[in-house]
Amino acid sequence: MGNNHENLNTVFQALADPTRRAVIQHLISGPASITELAKPFEMALPSFMKHIGVLEDAGLIRSKKIGRVRTCEIKPKQLTAAETWINEQTAQWEGRMARMASFVEALGAEGQDD
Repeated sequence: MGNNHENLNTVFQALADPTRRAVIQHLISGPASITELAKPFEMALPSFMKHIGVLEDAGLIRSKKIGRVRTCEIKPKQLTAAETWINEQTAQWEGRMARMASFVEALGAEGQDD
């Protein structure tokens, strides 16, 4: 279980940066070259490659080089794990909110009986 939390920490750290989130968003529609991915950002290629490295280290993307072109693609497993965690937290909060609403309604009904 501890290892899963470490993996989630790495994923959320990687997704904390807007550049990396934009790369993920772009790759959802399919593989793309580093040049294509870097185009919208005003940064040097070595700086952009650091973002790619963080995403690869987090297990969110993979890249492969064919000839002179490095192409990236998404690896959905880690995104699915993050989504599952978020959905579990949402379900817990929704359950708590529903119990609180029931409690408040019960208090209101008691007050009307007086």
